Amino acid sequence: MLELRPNCECCDIDLPPGSADALICTFECTFCADCTEQVHHGVCPNCGGNLERRPLRPERHLERHPPSGKRVLAGTAISRDLPLPEGIRSRRIRNGNGLCMHVLEAGFESSGRPCIVLLHGFPELAYSWRELMLPLARAGYHVVAPDQRGYGATQGWDARFEGDLASYRMLNLVQDVVGLVFALGYESVAAVVGHDFGSPVAAWCGLTRPDLFHSVVLMSAPFAGPPPAPSNPDADPAEILDQALAALNPPRKYYHRYFSTPDANANMLDAPQGLSAFLRAYFHFKSGDCDHNQPHPLAARKAEEFAKMPTYYVMDRSQGMAETVAPFMPDADQIRRCHWLPDQDLEVYVQSYGQTGFQGGLNWYRAASDLKFQKELQAFAGKTLDVPTCFIAGDRDWGVHQAPGNFQRMQNKACTRLLGCHLVEGAGHWVQQEAVAEVTAHLLAFLKTAAMQPSA
Repeated sequence: MLELRPNCECCDIDLPPGSADALICTFECTFCADCTEQVHHGVCPNCGGNLERRPLRPERHLERHPPSGKRVLAGTAISRDLPLPEGIRSRRIRNGNGLCMHVLEAGFESSGRPCIVLLHGFPELAYSWRELMLPLARAGYHVVAPDQRGYGATQGWDARFEGDLASYRMLNLVQDVVGLVFALGYESVAAVVGHDFGSPVAAWCGLTRPDLFHSVVLMSAPFAGPPPAPSNPDADPAEILDQALAALNPPRKYYHRYFSTPDANANMLDAPQGLSAFLRAYFHFKSGDCDHNQPHPLAARKAEEFAKMPTYYVMDRSQGMAETVAPFMPDADQIRRCHWLPDQDLEVYVQSYGQTGFQGGLNWYRAASDLKFQKELQAFAGKTLDVPTCFIAGDRDWGVHQAPGNFQRMQNKACTRLLGCHLVEGAGHWVQQEAVAEVTAHLLAFLKTAAMQPSA
């Protein structure tokens, strides 16, 4: 007998037995009409079959053959079962740009609060902001952290290597955030905060829609402004760098290049040491806990300078990322002392990436390296980020210096209202997790100052 499921697997809206908005596949996967059309385009994301209107069961038969009471939600293990502290909730929202976004929220109990949007990087999740959300909410903000396109329990993104790469280009990632803000009912937000690859998305949000994003906080990845028009439009800077790194002894490769290959996802997902050990080593290797991280500015975008960076950025050419991070697996005592990523929290990432793989996040790097998408951004060449801006990173984070000159250009030209630039002592790349108290203090001080600034 047909199972009448009570909700949409994507957005979790109620779908009672008499609902005309319920659609199903031959396996009884159930979705609402809006998610079917806007997110899944008429195709079941689980089996690939088409979705059709669910037959209505005559009311006189419902008592004898009642509907199911069990709610089914895609990605349940990475949305409903999160070890969230009281005061943070998990839900899904359609963003009007093809996604049903999984978001974490704090400060949602009362209306009228100014909103802050937190954008994670790779390989992270909305969950990466868990420690910052409640302090910001206690300061009076509605705090929203989404799983971005390609990540976590968000639905509607293309998980294929050979799929729709254009959906991962920068301006579409910005549209994801714009759509989320509108779906939340806001006409503007107090701040958009981005870490790692979330940092350029936050910067482009502020650059393209200063009316919507009143201030920007960048973490770990400096913003040097839109790419200038190249003197040789046919030259591929990534290819030139790759050839120069290959000529070194021993040969090397830039991690962006590696992340753009068809083999990168399987190498990390099916790492010989196991997914949990891979992620533990990856997070440790880039953190302030690893003694190898002693960053400094690089003189130029040359292979010899790039080779000074750790191998998680400039890899041995013969190795994948799984092999690269394996020698830096922390020992049992180091893991025990890792206050910012205990095993319970690491398991959230393991469960999430075990379900989704890494390809969604890797597609961000592929799109960023694609010349046709870079040319799209060159239309903004010379434009600056003019809303109040703050930069926060760890002083042991090589991300600050991995693109030579960007840290300086951010301060001197790209961000015209840079109100703060903070390098947190002892913290590495995962600064919002490693140094919660310091980052929270910098954020709240900036938000207070930014709110008093005149409009641009």
